[in-house]
Amino acid sequence: MCRNITVLRGLEPAATEQEIYAAAQQYVRKVGGLSGLSTTTKSAVDKAVAAIAAATTELLADLPARRVPPATEPPLRRIAAREVATADD
Repeated sequence: MCRNITVLRGLEPAATEQEIYAAAQQYVRKVGGLSGLSTTTKSAVDKAVAAIAAATTELLADLPARRVPPATEPPLRRIAAREVATADD
């Protein structure tokens, strides 16, 4: 499995639409070998990301609860935590 795609199952609170979409983008870019979007790739990438995000949402809803939360937090949560910490300083 790609090390950069974060585990979303078992997060507390549950994974958000933004986190699911970000994971789908990571997956599509990795599989497609894309570092950025161009006018020729944008449509295909957008379609794939939407399909994978929908499938991921369904998968997370259908899987049983996890006994142990994932060891790492998704990148969006890490960024938000840093912003809160910076604002508190």
